[in-house]
Parts: sequence; C-alpha cells; structure tokens
Amino acid sequence: MNQPFATVDDIQRLYRPLSSTEQSRAEALLPLVSDEIRVLGKQYGKDIDEAIAKDSAYESVVKIVTCDVTFRILRQNTEGDAMSQESQSALGYSWSGTFAVSGGGIANSILNNDLKKLGLRRQQMGSEFIWRGCQVSA
Repeated sequence: MNQPFATVDDIQRLYRPLSSTEQSRAEALLPLVSDEIRVLGKQYGKDIDEAIAKDSAYESVVKIVTCDVTFRILRQNTEGDAMSQESQSALGYSWSGTFAVSGGGIANSILNNDLKKLGLRRQQMGSEFIWRGCQVSA
C-alpha cells in the first residue's frame, strides 16, 4: 500500500478535533481513500503521484480532496441506517426516508466535484451539426 495523501492531523487541522474512535477510523480510511484516488486517476489517464511530484500546488489539492472524502465518510452514521432525511405522517400512515450516501462505501463518497478538483473530469462541450438538404429550383 502506498503512502496516504493526508494524515489524521491534516483532517483535525482542517475540520475539527476527532474523537479517539474517529481517529482510528481515519487512520484506517486514509490509505484506502488515497489508493482509490490513485486508481481513479489511472482510469482517467493521470498518474496522481507523478503529478504531485511535478507540482506542489497539486499536492495540496489532492490532500484537500483526501481529507474531504475521509471526513465525509467519518460523518456517516455507522450505528444504523445512514439517513439524511426522514419524514413521517400520522393517521393515514406514511413514511419516507433519504439515505445520505446510497450504497455507501468509499467509492460512492468520491463525488464528481472531487474529480473536477483533481483535474480528472472536465466539463465537456460538444456540438452536433445538422444538415438539412434543401432543393433549390431555378
């Protein structure tokens, strides 16, 4: 396993002090999140470690994304269902709920916005040329 892009101290400096349970979870998560970012980079044709070696500013961006993703996972409720919103009614009985991260996991915690920050996804612009043949009679 490669070196993680961030440390538990980075997360605590950027967000808030972590409890001892959160610290141990973060220590386990950081290498996994970092390797997931490396694999995503390869899928998009970019070697993250090589890009970091060339640009220290890019290293900071990768560290921020790693901290963001790890902290997002730490905030997920692991005791029960990871509900972000719940609604109930009475008499006619109705219930609905929205899960924080459908499917959960590290891969689902890396958002498109994170990929854009890493330069792996760019806004694509395309056009389609529609040609309609016109007959002109003289």
